Amino acid sequence: MSDRRFQQDPGRPCFVISVAASLVQAHPRTLRIYEDEGLLAPARTPTNIRLYSENDIRRILWIRRLTQERGVNLAGVKLLFELEERLGTRLLEALFDEAVARNAAAAMQSETGEAAADAGATETTTNADGRTPEANDRFAGQIDRSGQPAMRPITRIVATRVTTTRGASQ
Repeated sequence: MSDRRFQQDPGRPCFVISVAASLVQAHPRTLRIYEDEGLLAPARTPTNIRLYSENDIRRILWIRRLTQERGVNLAGVKLLFELEERLGTRLLEALFDEAVARNAAAAMQSETGEAAADAGATETTTNADGRTPEANDRFAGQIDRSGQPAMRPITRIVATRVTTTRGASQ
């Protein structure tokens, strides 16, 4: 028999929700949420069972990468996917490849910095992202010495509920 018969089409739906969830290491409820938000449209059987294709699995992995590694919310992910469809290009892959190239360049810079330090030059400390601590203290929009935009500080807003009771005799 030929192996071609067993090669599958990446658009062919063949994974039920539990298998798809285990492939992407997520809970099945997460996949249902992605569908409710309009990020996924899995195929359905006549008995209404969701079936995911390899393309759906790739899309789920992109959603998880954007939300967990890049901090994008689901509305932002939806906007990025819509932008990709309108432009007809693989925008996310290009952005990811650019980020990987930037990180590799920063790693190479830090290696050359270490080589210079070994040769007797002054050593500068860098964070995990290859920037000096002073670069992280700058305001967003400014350019640091390496020519990269300064990072924005992470701000978390926590809402608290304050209740007051009228009358002290309770």
